[in-house]
Amino acid sequence: MRKLGLFAGFFMAVAALSLVAAAENIGAGKCKMCHKTEYTSWQAMPHAKAFDLLPAADQGNAECLECHALGGNADMPGVQCESCHGPGSEYKAMKVMKDHEASLAAGLLVPDEATCRSCHEGAPHDQKPFDFEALKAKGAHEVKAK
Repeated sequence: MRKLGLFAGFFMAVAALSLVAAAENIGAGKCKMCHKTEYTSWQAMPHAKAFDLLPAADQGNAECLECHALGGNADMPGVQCESCHGPGSEYKAMKVMKDHEASLAAGLLVPDEATCRSCHEGAPHDQKPFDFEALKAKGAHEVKAK
C-alpha cells in the first residue's frame, strides 16, 4: 500500500512539473494586443532596447542573452514582458487575465526586487550600485489604471 502511495505522489509531482515545463514565452507582440499602454511605454524604456545595448560580439553570448533577450533567445530581443512576468502561454487567455488570482495560479509572476536583481547584479553590471527603490519609482513601464 505504501508503494502505491509513493507512486501516486511521484506521478502527481511529475504531472505538476510537466505543466510548469509546458509554459512557453509568447513574446511582447502578443501581450500588446490587450496591454497597449504598457507595451507603448515599455518600448520607450531601456528594457526594450537591452539586446541592442550589447556589443555585437556579445549578441550571441548565452550568458548575456539570459538577461538581454527573452528566454535567452536572440530571436526575441530585449527584456520583454515575460522576462519579468513569466511565460505567458498559460495565463494569456482573457478569462484568466481578468481574474488576478487565476492569472497567478496559471503562472503570472509579480516581479519584485529579487526578480530585478537576477539581471541587474553581477559582472559586468557591478560598476554602479543597484538602487531598487529608485528604479522602481522610475518604473519598467507605465501601468494602465484598472
